[in-house]
Amino acid sequence: MKYLKFKDGSKMPVIGLGTWKSSPGKVKDALQNAIQFGYRHIDCAAVYQNEKEVGEGIKAGLASAGIPREELWVTSKLWNNAHKKEDVLPALKKSLADLQLNYLDLYLIHWPVVFKSNIEGFPKNEEDFLALDEVPIIETWNAMIEAKNQGLIKNIGVSNFSIKKLEDLIDQTEDFPTVNQVELHPYLHQDELLQFCQSHKIHLTAYSPLGSGDRTPQMKADDEPSLLENEIVLKIANKHKCSPAQVLLKWSVERGTSVIPKSTNAQRIKENLKSIDVNLTGEDMNELKTLDKHYRYVNGKFFETTSKYHNIYDD
Repeated sequence: MKYLKFKDGSKMPVIGLGTWKSSPGKVKDALQNAIQFGYRHIDCAAVYQNEKEVGEGIKAGLASAGIPREELWVTSKLWNNAHKKEDVLPALKKSLADLQLNYLDLYLIHWPVVFKSNIEGFPKNEEDFLALDEVPIIETWNAMIEAKNQGLIKNIGVSNFSIKKLEDLIDQTEDFPTVNQVELHPYLHQDELLQFCQSHKIHLTAYSPLGSGDRTPQMKADDEPSLLENEIVLKIANKHKCSPAQVLLKWSVERGTSVIPKSTNAQRIKENLKSIDVNLTGEDMNELKTLDKHYRYVNGKFFETTSKYHNIYDD
């Protein structure tokens, strides 16, 4: 396995198991299987509403594999209703309790968006939001730094942050994010963001690397393109006698990012991890480079309200 190295000496495996949209009743077995198969990187979040079951799977997986907690990298994320400084620590402690852990290896600000503290899940109208000048990101960030100082988090980072939002944050702190988790795949290369993060020693993690085809109908466009059925991806997969998913995952690894495919299917979980063994050539990478459409499967429209669109990506 390859790793991304952090300045504190910790290492994050480049392939992890995502848990977004993992069905209740299947998550525990998926986690236990993944750890037994060799996964050492688990990605979760409070808003996925399955962290208790993830925690059960982690506990069972560690026991089955006979490995200590310290060998597992676990990431979770702070939801948008807990950005106020007084709300960060309680939200973190709830995730830790649900996951049955004493610390997280990485904790991320899930979105650069703020909801009122009493909003569960997603907002219903404009009044459910708070503006970033009411609860600045730096307020949330400083509370996360304090949690790190208390030993509850090893590393802190962000998710869904554009270059502009990263610049705004790092201009106000000496404790830079160690990770920015964003949507990345051959239809959305985000080369400029990748270069910016690399120049500031911020690792990128790719979510929705396979196109997130199991999103809810409300999140899907009628004519969205399929990564797994793309002709170039299929051709490269046939050339290497591997699956299209393995091509897409190794593409992320070759670019120097980590990647977190989600699955609860044991065979696919195992197959995704084996993508590390696929040897993409320079020619393969050049062909995949031609696929960039600047296309987002997760376009942030779920933060749109009747009177205002909250521009997540600054584009």
